[in-house]
Amino acid sequence: MTDTSTFSLLAPGEPPAFEIVNPAGSSSAFLICDHASNRVPARLGSLGLTEAQRADHIAWDPGAAEMARRLSVLLDAPLVLSGYSRLVIDCNRPRTNPQLMASQSAGVPVPGNTAITDEDSAARLSQLFEPYHEAVETLLAARADRPTTLLSIHSFTPDIGDGEPRPWRIAIAYGRDDRLARLLIPALRADGTIVGDNQPYSVTADSDYSIPVHGERRGIPHVLVETRQDGIRTPETAWQWAEKLAAAYRSIEADAIRLTQSAGAAPPVDRR
Repeated sequence: MTDTSTFSLLAPGEPPAFEIVNPAGSSSAFLICDHASNRVPARLGSLGLTEAQRADHIAWDPGAAEMARRLSVLLDAPLVLSGYSRLVIDCNRPRTNPQLMASQSAGVPVPGNTAITDEDSAARLSQLFEPYHEAVETLLAARADRPTTLLSIHSFTPDIGDGEPRPWRIAIAYGRDDRLARLLIPALRADGTIVGDNQPYSVTADSDYSIPVHGERRGIPHVLVETRQDGIRTPETAWQWAEKLAAAYRSIEADAIRLTQSAGAAPPVDRR
């Protein structure tokens, strides 16, 4: 529930905490984008960062929102996008995770987050984090009687920071439930694309929020989709990857829908 006792973090005229696109979409796929924006509320200034730093991957997932929007059109799928930078509050981090309001990210100090007051923390949670996830919950609840799978759209850097390249062009991540991943990964690999299988990231309850809460707890088939950022830097290339992902999803959708009929019964994943 939103705590109305905290100050108003967003000034009049600023965008809301989330955006909903195509809420009545007919697809079995339901899309979310946790790191869709690098916007910072005017009240928080620049968080002590340069414009270039706020445009970098530490503040959002470049290309992810563009790809998610195109995917929503191609699949006729509902989409919920976060409205503010993950440096303000990370909508894909549990409340106990130190990166929820990170004081540094990828080695870059975030001065505006070094001395967050209890009031400021409560405002970020109640006015940005909770409304976004309440929107996701509300739309998923409205689809409870329809076959639904969850695709969380993200992007990752081409290397790990020291120049070591990451070979995957796109990756599918999951936690305890790999049912949808086992369908989608081969479909994406069919044309020779190098696809990460829980690489470069996997999903855990300690580091992730959206998949554990909206996917695992609900028992609906789900994946976290990571696309390499150098492949989606422009709207045109983001659209190309959306088209590839849409084609792969369409090719396995009938099997994905069958998974929804036994939702909640997935065995634990072998974490070798």
